[in-house]
Amino acid sequence: MSRIMAEGDALICLDYEVFGKVQGVFFRKYTQAEGTRLGLVGWVQNTEHGSVTGQIQGPVAKVQEMQQWLRKTGSPKSRITGAQFHNEKPIQQRELRSFHIRK
Repeated sequence: MSRIMAEGDALICLDYEVFGKVQGVFFRKYTQAEGTRLGLVGWVQNTEHGSVTGQIQGPVAKVQEMQQWLRKTGSPKSRITGAQFHNEKPIQQRELRSFHIRK
């Protein structure tokens, strides 16, 4: 059953880091596509130690869907061993315009 978004839906912002085989497998591209599909804004980038990090902003339910995707799905060739989420906070409005890949 799909949930119709109410205008008063709370927006949240959180940071994430995903571990495992998440570099060299188009993880950032798929993350950007999934975030955009869900109507979220944010960013994603590789780290020096082999993980992927980023930020998500949007309605609580959609952010939770994205968290589940980051924990379990990822890109087809990725092998996720873990995901951490931190700095969750309510926001009044989206602070970014799109979901982009940081180099």
